[in-house]
Amino acid sequence: MKIVAFNGSPKGKESNTHVMVGAFLEGAAKAGADVENVFLAEKKIDHCLGCFQCWASPAAECVLKDDMAELIGLFSSADIVVFATPLHNDNISSRLKIFIDRLLPLGNPYFAVDAGGETVHPNRGGECPTFVMIANCGFPEQSHFQVLRLLAQRMARNYKTEFVAEIYRGGGAWLTEPAAAEVVARYTDLVREAGEEVVAAGRLSEGTRRRLEEPLIPSPDFAGIYRQAVNRYWDEALGGRKQA
Repeated sequence: MKIVAFNGSPKGKESNTHVMVGAFLEGAAKAGADVENVFLAEKKIDHCLGCFQCWASPAAECVLKDDMAELIGLFSSADIVVFATPLHNDNISSRLKIFIDRLLPLGNPYFAVDAGGETVHPNRGGECPTFVMIANCGFPEQSHFQVLRLLAQRMARNYKTEFVAEIYRGGGAWLTEPAAAEVVARYTDLVREAGEEVVAAGRLSEGTRRRLEEPLIPSPDFAGIYRQAVNRYWDEALGGRKQA
């Protein structure tokens, strides 16, 4: 089994997102998967022109000459593709969005109808890998991932595949906070377990999914504790100069 992760964080290897992806891939590799971690921040990916020349090309070739041909090759070679992102304005990062837009050559220009009677483009050239979504946000509550949860449903429909795991982490700023190392270690152990489980069972179990949704600190006031810690950080960073 081959798993390729596409990390859309602008911070790349220094990101909170990488903490989660790294742990997931470690677990997957332990279970026997061949894994690859791609940092989109290190790649040249231009904006889609919307010219549809890739659909007119017999080889599905894009007119833009950047790193996307290589990345589409990696995408197509995978059994499981991981989309990883920080939460930006309730949605995926701009880098990941551009990457997904540039997957257009994998689609077919013709219209078809899905099982629900909704218009869709067929896949071009065979089946699509199954998907995993990994994301974190600076806010503490899990409710901030509503848009991503819906996006996962729509992406699964559009690509005629399924998400075998969705791993979302509120309070993501703590993932690279040295003072929270013990808390983070417990969480990343669970993410590694999720990676192993996806390889061994083909998907994330409901029990593991529920555990991944629990607060980083087992406290009914996790959100309050986290907000206070973040506000103290900004007090120190701004030297007492609070923003209006």
